[in-house]
Amino acid sequence: MRESDKMQILLIHSDYIEYEVKKSTPVAEKIDDNIKTGRMEEALTVFIAVEKNDEQNIEYVAKQTADEIKKVTGQVKTNKVMLYPYAHLSSNLSSPAAAVEVLKKLEELLKEVSFEVKRAPFGWYKSFTIKCKGHPLSELSRTISKGDNKCVTVITEGKEKEEVVSEALKSEAKATSYWHILTPDGELLKPDEFDFTGHGNLEKFVNYEIHKSRAVDRIPPHVELMRRLELADYEPGSDPGNMRFYPKGRLVKSLIETFVLDESAKTGAMEVETPIMYDMNHPTLKKYLDRFPARQYSIEADKKQLFLRFAACFGQFLMNHDMTISYRNLPLKMVELTRYSFRKEQSGELVGLRRLRAFTMPDMHTLCKDMDEAVRQFHEQYNMCINVLSKIGIELSDYEVAIRFTRDFYEENKEFIVELVKTVDKPVLIELWDQRFFYFVLKFEFNYIDAMNKASALSTVQIDVENAERYGIKYIDSTGAEKRPFILHCSPSGAIERCIYGLLEKAHMDSEKGIVPMLPVWLSPTQVRIIPVTDKHMEYAQKVAGELNCRFDIDEREETVGKKIRDAGMEWVPYVVVVGDDEAAGNNITVTVRSESKPKKPVNIKMTVSELNERIAGEMSGYPFKMNPLPVKLSARPRFV
Repeated sequence: MRESDKMQILLIHSDYIEYEVKKSTPVAEKIDDNIKTGRMEEALTVFIAVEKNDEQNIEYVAKQTADEIKKVTGQVKTNKVMLYPYAHLSSNLSSPAAAVEVLKKLEELLKEVSFEVKRAPFGWYKSFTIKCKGHPLSELSRTISKGDNKCVTVITEGKEKEEVVSEALKSEAKATSYWHILTPDGELLKPDEFDFTGHGNLEKFVNYEIHKSRAVDRIPPHVELMRRLELADYEPGSDPGNMRFYPKGRLVKSLIETFVLDESAKTGAMEVETPIMYDMNHPTLKKYLDRFPARQYSIEADKKQLFLRFAACFGQFLMNHDMTISYRNLPLKMVELTRYSFRKEQSGELVGLRRLRAFTMPDMHTLCKDMDEAVRQFHEQYNMCINVLSKIGIELSDYEVAIRFTRDFYEENKEFIVELVKTVDKPVLIELWDQRFFYFVLKFEFNYIDAMNKASALSTVQIDVENAERYGIKYIDSTGAEKRPFILHCSPSGAIERCIYGLLEKAHMDSEKGIVPMLPVWLSPTQVRIIPVTDKHMEYAQKVAGELNCRFDIDEREETVGKKIRDAGMEWVPYVVVVGDDEAAGNNITVTVRSESKPKKPVNIKMTVSELNERIAGEMSGYPFKMNPLPVKLSARPRFV
């Protein structure tokens, strides 16, 4: 049975949950004024999505869900339950009537056994605030599944068969993290000792990391934008966390992919390609699986148990094992753009382009002859990552830095760590471990802070001290002796999908500040839109198009000029060219420049086509270019959303 055929619940043990009804939808249940607001403290909040298949067994589904809630409340020691309808956990929802019936039955069953229960109303837009406790059992997802014998079984998310969980993930749950803020002056402070004035995003990031509240409680702004701009969408025919990309989204994704590979090549990285699946019982890979903190997809074929890669490490390390490497070849760099890497992320965390189960990751590995060379390369790649994100359109002010290391490494490399902080010239979050739980002794991440105050890692570099030994990777030094290299893991940008998420979230937050939202010109699917005032201006519009050196289209639809201009604005087209009698007679163009405009105050500039070409060429310098993937005339284009 497919996952989308089962009722989904997300359980959050919360210090408090409160909501307020804002507006009804067409399917809203009738409610009294006294439940238009609600608050519950020290409660288990249960977010619920009732699915189509549940309509056949409402009594059973409600009973089994109640039993599961009882079990979890016993574990977290509370008798308070907030039931919260949450459609975003599923793309295969039941009818509204069935959903309300399940919710009411569930409320009744819990009250019968003396639980204190509140139920948020179904079918209303609501604002809510929740504070997750952050302990290991404070965030759980469950799936309620109907068996063939019409009884109901409960399975933890993704566990029709035993889920593969690495020892590193288990260790991570037990690891004690010591959190600090390190300033550019080298001052190491505990978070409650640091003054966050002027560092609002850092404070949000610290709270997110320490409390580990990963689940998403509402639809992020970028989800509406990715659909409206026809970039990407959910794919209901696949596993959750696997997206479809429309032509515009594929263009944007492809441009970023090409750019990151080009930037990696500038550092001397050689591009390779490796398989997406591996033998789970391969002796070397089996050991590595236990050292990587990720959940895997596992499949069976020809009596073999295989797993889908969650990074390009396996293939590159196996390739390194078979190579003949001299000290003269070091540092040696290889890069692969994985389309795709797979991680079995928990369903409550999956949303839009922020966190996926199938994602595209530029994965670069550097073999270094010793720790000194590894540290030098780490610093170089740290700076490279800052530069790559900036050129993509995500500036240093848009993200916060986390540096994570063992206590031993810090004691031996304090000056180096402080130098990393001085480079970004702002305080960073430090996570310190007394012992090494993973394969690395040092890593950094650049974490984007979005409109929902969630943090998402982009660029990262790690110093790996285990895998050369594990994979039998060696080089010959100047004396002819065999040595083990140190390995750097680097993703210059992080997942490509997450870069798009960051750009969309940034554009949304810009619009909240009164800044006209847009993508960088090099990533804009349409860079110039030409709008002929009437049919008689079409010939001049085509003449202008023929002289442009960029991605352009022509809006020759039977619409008013005003609507065409508004539609171009909704698509964030950076340059809109309107051609009429004056332009045709003067052999020039009138251009609305989006980057210089303000909401409802467009900036229109008279210029020649050559001047527009020159302006766009300056904005495209150093970036890859691809042609428009859609028909030039808007009337010839299908709608994808």
